[in-house]
Amino acid sequence: MAEIAHKVRVVRGRSRPGGGGRRSSTAPRPFGALLWALPPVALLALVFLYPLALVVQQSFQPDTGGTSVQPYADVLASPAFREALWTTVWLAVAATVGCLVLGFVLALIIAFVPFPGSKAVARFIDVFLSFPSFLITLALLFVYGTVGMANGAWTDVTGAAEGPFQFLTTPWGVLLAEITYFTPFVMRPLLAAFSQLDTGQLEAASSLGARAPRIVRRVILPEALPALAAGGSLVLVLCLNEFGIVLFTGAKGVTTLPTLVYGKAILESDYPGACVVAVVNVLISVGLYGLYRVVSRRAGA
Repeated sequence: MAEIAHKVRVVRGRSRPGGGGRRSSTAPRPFGALLWALPPVALLALVFLYPLALVVQQSFQPDTGGTSVQPYADVLASPAFREALWTTVWLAVAATVGCLVLGFVLALIIAFVPFPGSKAVARFIDVFLSFPSFLITLALLFVYGTVGMANGAWTDVTGAAEGPFQFLTTPWGVLLAEITYFTPFVMRPLLAAFSQLDTGQLEAASSLGARAPRIVRRVILPEALPALAAGGSLVLVLCLNEFGIVLFTGAKGVTTLPTLVYGKAILESDYPGACVVAVVNVLISVGLYGLYRVVSRRAGA
């Protein structure tokens, strides 16, 4: 019996993480893992971090030479930058709110209102996420543009010289295009959250006499809040950096931070100023992306 007890203690000691047993040959070696990590890290630094470092460096080098914070002082004090910052923020916030409302309603219909083809629509949303933003803008131009289908039908019927739909070249056209394009980015996490919702809660609430609006407000909405927060954070980050939609709508007087970078670099040849705006845009985006990651982690998205 004593010999058996001694063998049991030996086996337990080897099975413990800090026991005196021999280290498993399959355990990862820190030095080997570091060697495997070096090539992708070096590639990432070369492709992304090095160009970003050059942009930051250029933002501190005015055209007069030397190193100075004067480019930041000039850009941050300019009315064009403040207007572009305000336009970027209010468009991003308004588009995010619109995407949250529209995405929540559409996700409710797809998840809880049975209709033929609902599964196909849900799959199409996944495909829609891969579409480029300018494609949606071109589609809107074909429908609501100055010579689009809606204006063409209006002039054919009334004989007017031009149609009434001229909003695509205004900030409201940019807002409509962003809501149209980014709404599926809210719907995707919502549909995933709705698929995990316990239908027994809905049946119990319905059997107790609760109507649909109350069930949505008291049962579905609390479960959907984490997914709404994650999707809204992602849309806010994407809208802050959107360039193609603003460019393809041709909106007059609508200048966002990305288009300001383009204007200063390409049209004005003010490379230090363009780099300053780019650095500010990157800082805002990274901060919001950090918020998105925190929200996504808590939502399990």
